[in-house]
Amino acid sequence: MTFRATEHPYFAGSTPRVFAHRGLHLDVPENTASSFRAAISAGATFIETDVVGSKDGLAIISHDTTLNRVSTQTGLVSERTAAELADIDLGGEGFLTLAQALEQFPTARFNIDVKESTAIDGVVRAVIDADAIERVLITSFSAQRRRATIARLPGVASSPSATEFLGLAAAARLGITPPLPLVHALQIPERANGVTFVTEKLVEQYHRLGLEVHVWTINDEESMRRLLGIGVDGIVTDRADIALRVVDS
Repeated sequence: MTFRATEHPYFAGSTPRVFAHRGLHLDVPENTASSFRAAISAGATFIETDVVGSKDGLAIISHDTTLNRVSTQTGLVSERTAAELADIDLGGEGFLTLAQALEQFPTARFNIDVKESTAIDGVVRAVIDADAIERVLITSFSAQRRRATIARLPGVASSPSATEFLGLAAAARLGITPPLPLVHALQIPERANGVTFVTEKLVEQYHRLGLEVHVWTINDEESMRRLLGIGVDGIVTDRADIALRVVDS
């Protein structure tokens, strides 16, 4: 079963859409309040982000499950409480919770990748408490995590996991309509492992299923223009500033 993206409030407004990948982090740390603020200041209305679970069960904004890459600390994010994570220096500020992000940026629509099963409870609580069902999209590389999260957020927008998408892509190539796993959009790479998933013909077939097509992670202007030219509905990018200029043109 699927719902047409055009029928969901998350997709209100015109396409193409620009998704600021972990915010706009040219001079500020990724996935922080500053990166989200920079994206919104540049004109972005969609923020792509990631969540993991804290020791005390909150959903923490972080792409990585460890602290090593983004801070001078080591170890797992899940070994610290949200308060402890807020005090870790990511480059002038600490980790945000999803609840804080939803509260601080009430006009933004969030595209949330659930990275760990331990984050699910925190995601559900944060979205419900913020009354944000209509302005979040839930996805995950794990079909089990995605389905477990959306089952507790009835009516939320979603895009499929990698394994779920491969089935949809194979069916599209054959020109058949597969059972659709409660999704509204396909958020996919243009190609992976030598296989091209985004062509004009495939975009048309995905559209016939009622799905939007968002391609990640596109950072150069030439590729943005080419993909928008074949009809994709959104660009997921580290350079929301460039993508917004391309869309405006």
